[in-house]
Amino acid sequence: MGRVLVVRPDARLEAELASGLARQAHDIEFCDGELDVLKKLSAQPADLIITAAATSIGDDLALLERARPLAPGARMISLAATISHVELVGAMASHIFAVFASPLDYGEIVAMSQSALAEPDWHDGIEVISALPQWMTLKVACHLLTAERVIRYVTEHEASLPEHERDLLMAAFREIVVNAMEHGGGFNPAKHIEITVARTQRAVVFHFRDPGAGFDRSGLSHAAASPTPEAVMSTAIKRAELGMRPGGFGMLIVRQIIDEVVYNERVNEVLLIKHLA
Repeated sequence: MGRVLVVRPDARLEAELASGLARQAHDIEFCDGELDVLKKLSAQPADLIITAAATSIGDDLALLERARPLAPGARMISLAATISHVELVGAMASHIFAVFASPLDYGEIVAMSQSALAEPDWHDGIEVISALPQWMTLKVACHLLTAERVIRYVTEHEASLPEHERDLLMAAFREIVVNAMEHGGGFNPAKHIEITVARTQRAVVFHFRDPGAGFDRSGLSHAAASPTPEAVMSTAIKRAELGMRPGGFGMLIVRQIIDEVVYNERVNEVLLIKHLA
């Protein structure tokens, strides 16, 4: 059971959290603002703080700095109307658990909250190596929860893309991240993968380096019911809902969505290149 403080949620978020967290016996308390959060933390530490969408990431970072002495183990999920690149990097560097910009994905906020509360011995696992908008490099611990967090951050980083195109791109990104952590790092949090998210005038480029023997490229000979990226991703989503790994569809997802996939000789580094229209 965890204690959750939520700052000025809208009616839908309040209902979604009540449905998704209360049934797991988590204690949810709603706060009027920063001072109310700090007052409640002074009385009793919390495990998770969810900020108001009306505040900025900068405001949330200031709140987190004041909250940490009162609740050192508390995680923060930061909601905001918009998130700039500088704010995104600042959130990662300050170990905010996850960020969401409007329009809010309520289901994903609840799922991320559940993940935050389910990991009692949580360590951040994301280190910013390069913070340039056109070249952001991250060192990421090989842990499935950390994978989901870095996927969420990169999703917001690519917010300028059309939603449908971004969703497909992030499906490919997720497959390579999990592939690297599983086959290169054995999901050992002491090992790390390196991810670079780069942008040129004509392309989005992802570079991955895993710490082990290399990526698993199996499954390329498999055929899906339809060759479209949407059909392949739909199959993978259905498998994920059943708790199954892509099982041969993973790299097929990547090949269908990404324009160029380039490996190094050891197959422990890969470039994904998506051309922009």
